[in-house]
Amino acid sequence: MAKSTKELPKRSEVSLDSTWRLEDIFTTDEQWQAELKQLQQEIPKVEQYKGKLSDSADTLYELLKLQDELSERLGRLYTYSHMRYDQDTTNSFYQGMNSQAEMILTTASSSMSYVVPEILSMDETKINSFLEEKAELKLYRKVLDEINRQRPHVLSEKEEALLAEASEPMSSAATTFGMLNNADLTFPAIKNENGEEVDVTHGRYSTFLESKDRRVREDAFKAVYDTYGKFKNTFASTLSGNVKTQNFSAKVRNYDSARQAALDNNNIPEQVYDNLVEAVNEKLSLLHRYTKLRKKVLEIDELHMYDLYTPLVKDVEMKVTYEQAKEYVLNGLAPLGSDYAEILKEGFENRWIDVEENKGKRSGAYSSGAYGTNPYILMNWQDDVNNTFTLAHELGHSVHSYYTRKSQPYRYGNYSIFVAEVASTTNEALLNDYLLENLEDEKQKLYILNHFLEGFRGTVFRQTMFAEFEHDIHVRAQNGEALTADKLTEIYYELNKKYYGEEVVSDEEIGLEWARIPHFYYNYYVYQYATGYSAATALASSILDGTEGAIDRYLDFLKAGSSDYPIEVLKKAGVDMTSKQPILDALDVFEDKLNEMEKLLLG
Repeated sequence: MAKSTKELPKRSEVSLDSTWRLEDIFTTDEQWQAELKQLQQEIPKVEQYKGKLSDSADTLYELLKLQDELSERLGRLYTYSHMRYDQDTTNSFYQGMNSQAEMILTTASSSMSYVVPEILSMDETKINSFLEEKAELKLYRKVLDEINRQRPHVLSEKEEALLAEASEPMSSAATTFGMLNNADLTFPAIKNENGEEVDVTHGRYSTFLESKDRRVREDAFKAVYDTYGKFKNTFASTLSGNVKTQNFSAKVRNYDSARQAALDNNNIPEQVYDNLVEAVNEKLSLLHRYTKLRKKVLEIDELHMYDLYTPLVKDVEMKVTYEQAKEYVLNGLAPLGSDYAEILKEGFENRWIDVEENKGKRSGAYSSGAYGTNPYILMNWQDDVNNTFTLAHELGHSVHSYYTRKSQPYRYGNYSIFVAEVASTTNEALLNDYLLENLEDEKQKLYILNHFLEGFRGTVFRQTMFAEFEHDIHVRAQNGEALTADKLTEIYYELNKKYYGEEVVSDEEIGLEWARIPHFYYNYYVYQYATGYSAATALASSILDGTEGAIDRYLDFLKAGSSDYPIEVLKKAGVDMTSKQPILDALDVFEDKLNEMEKLLLG
């Protein structure tokens, strides 16, 4: 029987040029195994400093330096194994390697668990005298300041060691979700626009929802949520388990809540979170206006959840191949200067990007890498505008990582999660501007305008809804409420109804969307998409307006890493996230583009 062309290729069938070159990290799997053995022998060296950190500035410095050297090597080890695993989650050899990497990280974390409590047992005056006495130790001043800030939340040595040992079993709910969602869950086939049977996959789902054929959209929507519905109790168990883990960790570390613990990690005031939810709720009428426009333009009596992604602009061809997307990205990001452009070209030419979808490959897209490696990007490429913007987005992460790692020592060679989405979203804003300026076809411009509004809906409105849901379920669990599948579905459904308004039929199935969102396992991550988008809107505007010093300030922001607290890093770049203003400014941009869209479509 002839093989269907619609089937996903096996990993071995994918062209080498469209895969990432992980050999730049470890030439062979055997070399990785040798490094694993070496690290297993060297990690115990950390324990020879136990009980001696207060002896001298030299001892403290030696320990911190050793910790950095081992952590850097562990980072490379884990990065290689998790990306090998993600490229084909059904490969049992790489499943095993990934598990080994996770185990050694747990071992290292346990061996190093005495460090923070021991530093906290020292008087601040003694730490300060060490800093004055040994010049090399000044590199760690911010590290020591951060440790000191954590004093009320760090436990005894024994308790810290116990928590470190428990980290792997405590993450099992998230691991189980990942295995079920990526490796075990299969969706039924549906008929595409041409009547061909095509398997629904994570990667193809968004393409189906953009279809002009409403029957295809509805079939894909129902295929996905009928499948999640069959496993809703298992998904409820994994999500509930994850929430309980976060609440437990916060409680034992003397925090009032999981949210306070998560935000305190980066010294973010909880008010930033509340400001976001309040500002967006104040302006939900804008989202309702947008859904009303969508209903009118699509000329349908009822606007369903599966009608929210299909482009409003009809009869426009916006197929974008990967090669075209690279060209758009290079041109769109040109305002950031020649140095930035050279890094992009290096990434394209030196196989930083794993492009195509294959059987068993992790869904979605991400940027990864470690200190001392190239940045890497996982994609599941489809020939559309969404994937073009995703490419620009992930390159934002990657170039941010590249600059940070080149500019900062290991200890500060990563950026805070709070600013993680700023560079990626700035890239999207710059690409959006380039396409609106350079596309000659008015329908294509309308398509991009629609894409902007959709992106905003997904990044600000939708992620804020996610943030509201995430906080709500943590509070309920903290108060002793059981997070059953029915309860989670009810909470999510009501929020969806509030956000999308009366113009949208909140289909019963959408209540199950909580089951398929991996970010609910990332511990208060999602709100940062919306705050990051708001900051990026301000930064992109200043770059495009030619504001004096804007590009230099922006590149300095990309190079800053975690050398200062994230709120301060952004302030230096020109954005104050302790205020509601950046969020309201971003919502004003949405309103401007919505006005433009209404004018062009309705006259």
